[in-house]
Amino acid sequence: MANPQIESEPKPPFPEQKLEKPGLEAEMKVKPSYLAPRYKAAGKLAGKVAVITGGDSGIGRAVAVLFAREGADVAIAYLPAERVDGEQTRRAIEAEGRRCLQLEGDLTEPSFCTDVIERTVAELGRLDVLVSNAAYQNRKEALEDITDEEFDRTFKTNVYAYFRLVRAALPHLAAGASIIVTGSETGFEGPEMLPTTRPRRAQSTR
Repeated sequence: MANPQIESEPKPPFPEQKLEKPGLEAEMKVKPSYLAPRYKAAGKLAGKVAVITGGDSGIGRAVAVLFAREGADVAIAYLPAERVDGEQTRRAIEAEGRRCLQLEGDLTEPSFCTDVIERTVAELGRLDVLVSNAAYQNRKEALEDITDEEFDRTFKTNVYAYFRLVRAALPHLAAGASIIVTGSETGFEGPEMLPTTRPRRAQSTR
């Protein structure tokens, strides 16, 4: 049975494009679809407040916009370098009639994790949903190519920040509140370019 929505979406092949980190959605040649015009809201988050890390673009932006459509005010946290994407997300949230709090900083800094939560509660009045979505990873050909600095930043962004955000949020969460963590398929099957224990192939001496 044909699905009109799926059939109307852009289809591969897409033009190849490599963006420098952190990467801006505003610079993508093929823009992700995040407005979901066919999605019908039911007021599931009316009067609620949500924090979404990495809420400036990608999955984070899509979640932020649909949360707003469901009635939530939304705080989005992102790197200062991603401000142009954050502004676009703010406009999309406000177009749904909800408030958007923009929080710029680096989640590898413990103080920023705390600030994200405290500023949200102070400026939006409460906290009902925490979405830990921001993440960091690099593709490398072999384990030996990963530096201590990259390894450190990966864990500080993907693991430490989540712990710190939850620790700061718990005192503000009432019964029925939610903590949501996005993940990657890498957790189920490690892609070839994201090595964990795969050493570089030994060079033949023949």
